[in-house]
Amino acid sequence: MKRKVILVSSVLAVCAMSFAFTTIQQPKPWPVPEKNAKMANPVKSNAESISAGKALWNQHCSSCHGKKGLGDGSKAAQLKTTPQDMTLAACQSQSDGALFYKISEGRDDMPSFKKKIPEAEDIWNLVNFVRTLKK
Repeated sequence: MKRKVILVSSVLAVCAMSFAFTTIQQPKPWPVPEKNAKMANPVKSNAESISAGKALWNQHCSSCHGKKGLGDGSKAAQLKTTPQDMTLAACQSQSDGALFYKISEGRDDMPSFKKKIPEAEDIWNLVNFVRTLKK
């Protein structure tokens, strides 16, 4: 009887850990309205734009997403959701408009930046910088 209780407890513990790991590791879908996803980036991606975006990244984003965009910033471990690894195809394949929308609006642990970065051009510069974060 005692072995049965230990076995059942062990199985339940493994199932709970698997569920927790799966829940943490699997980001939930983040739908972007079609009109936002189709927005074209009006800011040319050049050295000036990328430099401005990098400065904003270092100020607002790197604490969670990390200096190189790997999702390993100093605050990442404190969050309920794992910050997006911006170097992955799942991020890089999104449209500029989708990235703009997500930066502006935020969700869960990802804050909205429309007040902290009120100029649309600055958010577009940030999008241009994100495009440089590739493995």
